[in-house]
Amino acid sequence: MEFCPACGLLLQIDPGTGGHRLRLFCPVCPYVCPMQNKIVKKAKVVKKEVEPIFSKADAMELAPKTATSCPRCNHGEAYFKQMQIRSADEPMTTFYRCCREECQLEWRDD
Repeated sequence: MEFCPACGLLLQIDPGTGGHRLRLFCPVCPYVCPMQNKIVKKAKVVKKEVEPIFSKADAMELAPKTATSCPRCNHGEAYFKQMQIRSADEPMTTFYRCCREECQLEWRDD
């Protein structure tokens, strides 16, 4: 972004047609910005692959364990992860997964 040195307004772009080149100009006063090295080509944006927050395969098995009771089978141990999914002034949400192979129930505590 470039600003007019005379009045301080944001300079506008004149795309340049015919024999005129691209230029920046002030919409209020007669200032025209000299274009030596002012416009830089944008870098190419490379999109990254989106990683899932939880993958069903092994994400919770790598999580720490805690002593809590499963609502379905009453097993006394579960994997857990905490995330801030609401506003910053709200407490974190804890996600649980039962450690018992036969159960694997997932629940959360808000």
